[in-house]
Amino acid sequence: MKAPVSPEQLAAGLKQYWSPRVIAELDDSYVKVAKVKGTLAWHAHDDEDELFYVLRGRLRIEMEQATVELESGDAYVVPRGVRHNPVADEECLIMLIERKSTRHTGGVVTDKTRSLEEQIRPLGATKSG
Repeated sequence: MKAPVSPEQLAAGLKQYWSPRVIAELDDSYVKVAKVKGTLAWHAHDDEDELFYVLRGRLRIEMEQATVELESGDAYVVPRGVRHNPVADEECLIMLIERKSTRHTGGVVTDKTRSLEEQIRPLGATKSG
């Protein structure tokens, strides 16, 4: 990152839900933003923790043993190996910090799953955002 960025503004400019985009690199991690609405998918990341930070809106992270409700300004780390399902009843903007090895939906593949190549392409690289 060569200049300051606004994660909230970058997330707000995205066109597709559940399509995270890399906005920065931090050691062996990516900082990503996403616009989300509805349900992603039940999945786990066997070897990586995943930090969710709500930029705007509300996000519910369902897990087998508990459910966490996050509002703007809240952060939560889903520990490695924990099955979880992010849900946003209304449009929500989030920032994620994940190791570069983290696959979008773990070992689960759905129509919402995005490859790393899709996530690292420059913002504005396609009309779909």
